[in-house]
Amino acid sequence: MKPAMKPVKITERNIMFTQPMGEGYDLNLGLILGNKYNYVIDTGLGSGSVAPVLEYTANDGKPVIAVNTHWHWDHIFGNFVFEKSFIIAHSACRELIEKNWDEIDRGCAKYKDGEMRKCLPNTVFEGEIRFPEDGVVIFHSPGHSADCISVYDAVDKVLHAGDNIGDTEEEIVPWIDTDMETFRKLIETYKRYDFDFCVSGHNKPQTKAVLARMEAGLAEAWGKQRQNTP
Repeated sequence: MKPAMKPVKITERNIMFTQPMGEGYDLNLGLILGNKYNYVIDTGLGSGSVAPVLEYTANDGKPVIAVNTHWHWDHIFGNFVFEKSFIIAHSACRELIEKNWDEIDRGCAKYKDGEMRKCLPNTVFEGEIRFPEDGVVIFHSPGHSADCISVYDAVDKVLHAGDNIGDTEEEIVPWIDTDMETFRKLIETYKRYDFDFCVSGHNKPQTKAVLARMEAGLAEAWGKQRQNTP
């Protein structure tokens, strides 16, 4: 059993649930308390990860929408808890989970918290999905991986960026499984959103100033790559 998730109130509508994972970083699940829906952003390591989120919203009567920011195991193991609800992801996310599930199950099931089983996203998209009644936009934001999506709460001005933010303060640019030009475009996309706080999959909450730090880190990495290119 992993240590319990601890809720941190970012704004009135945005809660971050943090679970220590060891090895120097944590796992965060996001929650947006909308007018019509509650949005659970990533489903963590299994039923144990999502239980505190569901407990937090148990008495408000609103339906839940689950979101997978990308296909990596630590963001999807609790999907089955929401199998009767909308589970939203980019179309490539569903394909990657389906393609890689057997390998994920063999290599990563030991990290589960509570129960876990294969459950694919049941609502996929390409560009963006808007929920105007809640002021929420879910949009494709490739960077850390090609299937990454982000969730923007326009009411409280909070951006949920998944693993497009690095795991620690020292490594604010994450491991990039796309390419540096794609990641540069991601930063430009994020600049167009008016947000005060950014919640990510593993790091502490950030302000919009994080984008300048990401630009600097990307430029440094780009320079080192050029130096090492024959």
